[in-house]
Amino acid sequence: QVQLVESGGGLVEAGGSLRLSCAASGRTSNNYVMGWFRQAPGKEREFVAGIRWNDGNTYYADSVKGRFTISRDNAQNTVALQMNSLKPEDTAVYYCAARWLLVTTTPNDYNYWGQGTQVTVSS
Repeated sequence: QVQLVESGGGLVEAGGSLRLSCAASGRTSNNYVMGWFRQAPGKEREFVAGIRWNDGNTYYADSVKGRFTISRDNAQNTVALQMNSLKPEDTAVYYCAARWLLVTTTPNDYNYWGQGTQVTVSS
């Protein structure tokens, strides 16, 4: 089992920045990949960014490329999502998730989820 706990959400004005963090514990492994997803009210959960523990390769949704950066700290077992130039349409609950080996954009592929953290961007 892998436990994931997110932190760092909040309220920010458009154009501002927030940094989310996801702490992983339990049976973690360098063969896991970590993903950030988000879900806005009335919408499906969508992929935001992903990273592989073993080599640090990163993947982004087109909607956040150039604005968001995902990173990992292997020693601390944490994954961060730095969000810059935030827009009102980035408002959502953000979730950290983990799965084995491959980064995918499909939520159902991920086995472990955090509880989510709210991000609200005001216009």
